[in-house]
Amino acid sequence: MAKDSLDIARRVIRIEEQALNKLGKALDSTFDEAISLILGASGRVIVSGIGKSGHIARKIAATLASTGTPAHFVHPAEASHGDLGMMSRGDAALVLSNSGETPELANLVAYTRRFSIPLIGVASNAKSALLIQSDVALVLPEAVEACGSGIVPTSSTVMTLALGDALAIALMEHRAFTPENFRKFHPGGKLGARLSLVGDLMHIGAAIPIVKINTPMTDALLEMSQKGFGVVAVCDENGDFVGVITDGDLRRHMTGLLEQNAAQVMTKCPTTISPEVLAETAVATMNQRQITCLFVVDPSKPSKVAGLLHIHDCLRAGLEK
Repeated sequence: MAKDSLDIARRVIRIEEQALNKLGKALDSTFDEAISLILGASGRVIVSGIGKSGHIARKIAATLASTGTPAHFVHPAEASHGDLGMMSRGDAALVLSNSGETPELANLVAYTRRFSIPLIGVASNAKSALLIQSDVALVLPEAVEACGSGIVPTSSTVMTLALGDALAIALMEHRAFTPENFRKFHPGGKLGARLSLVGDLMHIGAAIPIVKINTPMTDALLEMSQKGFGVVAVCDENGDFVGVITDGDLRRHMTGLLEQNAAQVMTKCPTTISPEVLAETAVATMNQRQITCLFVVDPSKPSKVAGLLHIHDCLRAGLEK
């Protein structure tokens, strides 16, 4: 039975892969027209569909919204009972229906025509009511559903989802949408952690362990112990960052340590990082150099300590070591 199930699974994936290949080859200038229409809209993209197409529409709306194209999903049945008010001039509509003849879409489509809201239709029948009414018609190529009987939406929904992803990524690149932009819309979860900046996680102000260059090591050790990072920054009389004392430096200067000062024990030219760098990059730097802390220096004031980032701060945020 296990072998039969695997054979079925591979067959389904193969059939859907073939459908995606057909979709890629079928794309033409109408895709560019859809992109231009959305870029020209001053409002939001209203995405709609019902049944399986409705589930795909919700996902497409979410992807658009998180990649720089304001969008939301409107259920066509609810639209007929007041939610048409969610659409207005300046918006663009993206309506999905495999057959293109879904009756529940009629009122929504009519509303876009009445108020001159640009309409992008996605369906498998170029002569369907939806695509005939659309300003831009995106036709899904004929493809075999993976169920074999043609009654379970599988290949058709996979193609629609892929087409939505293609629209979202094309729009994202046209808008020069960056990972930093994405971070603003997605601060939580694993992805949010990966997009965290050093400046989001670093310790600042009185939490930073700092001593002057002529500080006796008895006092430097006290500062290290009180702040709890196992490291201390060393600054000269002007407050410029000139070195760092780590646990390793203490071991290397064990003989007569308490009779020395910070200048005699510190390591010069320590590794630093900018607050605008991704925290993920900071973790990679710490792993590469086999250290647990990085002092943060603002590029506009490269001689001043702006903060301290510890590997534990990154781990607590959800980054992996």
